[in-house]
Amino acid sequence: MRGWNSAAGVGSWVVRQTAWLNRSEMADSDTTPETPLRLIVMGVAGSGKTTIGLRLGEALDVEYVEADDAHPPTNVEKMAAGIPLTDADRQPWLETLASRLAARTRVVISCSALKRSYRDVLRAAGGVTFVCLDLPPAVARHRAGDRTDHFMGPNMIDSQFATLEPPTADETDVITVDATATPAEIVAAIVDRVG
Repeated sequence: MRGWNSAAGVGSWVVRQTAWLNRSEMADSDTTPETPLRLIVMGVAGSGKTTIGLRLGEALDVEYVEADDAHPPTNVEKMAAGIPLTDADRQPWLETLASRLAARTRVVISCSALKRSYRDVLRAAGGVTFVCLDLPPAVARHRAGDRTDHFMGPNMIDSQFATLEPPTADETDVITVDATATPAEIVAAIVDRVG
């Protein structure tokens, strides 16, 4: 998992390892059904998806999942080489994410979800809410430039913005937040809306 190192300032990233948890690992002995909460923190590279996803998971006391961990090796290799993914590259990844989302009742996941068609695949999981982290390209480039250990470098930011289809008014399951605010402010705004 990647997370903001707030002590080092905006755009400084720390890398940690994560993996999907098996559903059995998350089993709770309490048989009371929980209210579903499936949040997808979306945006371009450098928008802070992992930082906000981690903090949001902690604030809401729910599982956090990094969608990048579900990319097949061929996708990671392409992105590391500066080659943008095609819709065909993304389709199996998105279907895997939708399946994993559907298997969880309460989860926060960070996923770019740049196009409406990608969001529609994820919506198939049912009961999802997207949190769109909105920021200008210059800020995303600066943040991505500070990362040395992530396959998505600053050279990919322009292609991310070219692919991005900002959520439209009819996508009523989307909350858009200003990603230039501090992580604490962003999380507080989201919790206020969904908590």
